[in-house]
Amino acid sequence: MKKNFVPTPTAGSFVTTRRVISRRQFLRGAGIVLSLPLLDSMLPVFARGAEKTAASDAKPRRVLGICNNLGLLPDQFFPKEKGRGYALSPYLETLRAHRDDFTVFSGVSHPDVDGGHPADICFLTAAPHPGSGGFRNTISLDQFIAERIGHLTRFPSLTLGVNVSQGSRSLSWTGAGVLIPCEEKPSEVFRRLFVQGTPAEVDAQMRKLDQGRSILDAVAGQVKDLQRSVTARDRDRLDQYFTGVRDLEQRMQMSKDWERKPKPVVHVPVPLDPASPAEYMSKVKLMYDMAKLAFETDSTRSISLMLDSVNSPAIELGDKKLSDGYHNISHHGKSEAKLAELKAVDQWHMKLLDGLFNDLKAVKEDGETLFDRTMVLYGSNLGNANTHVTTNLPTLFAGGGFQHGQHLAFNTEYNYPLPNLFVSMLQRMGIESDKFASATGTMRGLEFA
Repeated sequence: MKKNFVPTPTAGSFVTTRRVISRRQFLRGAGIVLSLPLLDSMLPVFARGAEKTAASDAKPRRVLGICNNLGLLPDQFFPKEKGRGYALSPYLETLRAHRDDFTVFSGVSHPDVDGGHPADICFLTAAPHPGSGGFRNTISLDQFIAERIGHLTRFPSLTLGVNVSQGSRSLSWTGAGVLIPCEEKPSEVFRRLFVQGTPAEVDAQMRKLDQGRSILDAVAGQVKDLQRSVTARDRDRLDQYFTGVRDLEQRMQMSKDWERKPKPVVHVPVPLDPASPAEYMSKVKLMYDMAKLAFETDSTRSISLMLDSVNSPAIELGDKKLSDGYHNISHHGKSEAKLAELKAVDQWHMKLLDGLFNDLKAVKEDGETLFDRTMVLYGSNLGNANTHVTTNLPTLFAGGGFQHGQHLAFNTEYNYPLPNLFVSMLQRMGIESDKFASATGTMRGLEFA
């Protein structure tokens, strides 16, 4: 993470008569920022907090982006027919009750996002070549949304994860290309959302916010001093860093405003965190529950959830357990035994999605259901985990006020850009945007309901 904040010397900076700057001294200042208690959630910028959007006046719409970084078996997921009235594939058969409420895509991918497993961090950013040296990520869809309407809710976004390799994997990235760590404990998500601190705890948090702002002011002063003795390229990087400092200050002020407001009350107990990474499916279910509660109480409107299957052991499926780690099973090499286990795992994922859709549909909101107002994107960075290809990504998109019930089949060799779907999602959120990452427009064939 530090290298995302800290300017690095350019080739030209080594041939100069300027005074050499102590990198250690700068890191010491930057380290203060990185260690602030407020940054454990790495919430997005509130720079556009006062910006008026169509979403400000409309009924709330939400986005839940889910990435399973080991994907699904292609031949079990993709339908053989396209358009409406297609025959459901074996996996989609589990979602039969919702077939008119989701769209399945084939022949889509992120242009130039390659590299196999490293591509998972680009699922919501579409930043090219994640496996290359010097790669720098770009803003993720959930944070793009949070920057524009995050001021409308207590939490601009939630970044969730299951069995995530902390510090290196996340779906959420800031505009400066900084990873936002995932929260993996459902109990902690619940407490953040619904457990009100005592007056003393609230006062303590307010003091932390005030202290954090004073530290940021001090670091900002150091940055200004450095600006006078660096190259033009490094000055640009410092400007970016300094802008981030100002944005954090604005965000802290917004956090102070919310700190005094009572949290919503829900009549459900604090969830019990699964004790083992092997309880992978239980963790997924609990995170779906937390997302539903967060949307139901309008605590946030933007959530990302990384299912880090690569980092998962031999997981449990009810009273059974995989014979090997999830990742090793995905490299099935056409082994019938491994394929059978993968099918069982994938079917569990479909059952959990079915449960999520049912739960969202059970909540009524102004004459509609929560499902009607929630866009659920489920997919992967891998089209086939066995071969590590990042094309023809298995993608399912449900709810949120679109005309669903179709299989939009694009060219599986020359893929259609998946970021086009992101533009359609942004517009459905009421955010005026005709571009995101490598998008060429909105998603062809997908219309608003």
